[in-house]
Amino acid sequence: MSRKRGLSLEEKRQRMMEIFFERKEVFQLKELEKIAPKTKGITSMSVKDVVQSLVDDGMVDSDRIGTSNYFWAFPSKASNARKRKISDLSGTLDESEKKRAATKKLIAKATVGKEDTDDRTELLSTLAEQEQENSRLKAELEKYRECDPEVLEEVKKQTLVARDAANRWTDNVFTIKSWCKKKFSMEEKTIDKHFGIPEDFDYVD
Repeated sequence: MSRKRGLSLEEKRQRMMEIFFERKEVFQLKELEKIAPKTKGITSMSVKDVVQSLVDDGMVDSDRIGTSNYFWAFPSKASNARKRKISDLSGTLDESEKKRAATKKLIAKATVGKEDTDDRTELLSTLAEQEQENSRLKAELEKYRECDPEVLEEVKKQTLVARDAANRWTDNVFTIKSWCKKKFSMEEKTIDKHFGIPEDFDYVD
């Protein structure tokens, strides 16, 4: 049996934001270290680093009162901040893509009927830098979209819809199994084996 894959940093960040958005409370680090493992599967040892990364990105607010540090993040502020960040990143991304397109045109023009030149080498280097920056901006943009409260809420709704649909089909399977047992006097194990139904087949919680 393969070992269960651990959570990536982005998955931990997203789940940590869910704690703040769902509870709408102010927490101390020790409280988060107790809550996160039980409710979101984040190990207590990684909570501090995850929270600090969210603070560094401006997604979680923090303040020191006396000798204690407090952390909070509310959906309304987070949503507005995320929208502003996405707008800024989108603008920067558009500008980066324009520069990349312009650089490609210059390269195409420089290579027509010519051998490799210093200008062409410099332009290729510039293009590579622009493409690398473009990829970085896209990754950062996607990171903020994943932590948007509206996106998280939509994911929750879709999860509930999928769970209900799965349970409806599960109910249908049980109904058909019951009918087969009565109609053909078949044992449940025989039905499961014939139709490839696993032993642990049951409703989704």
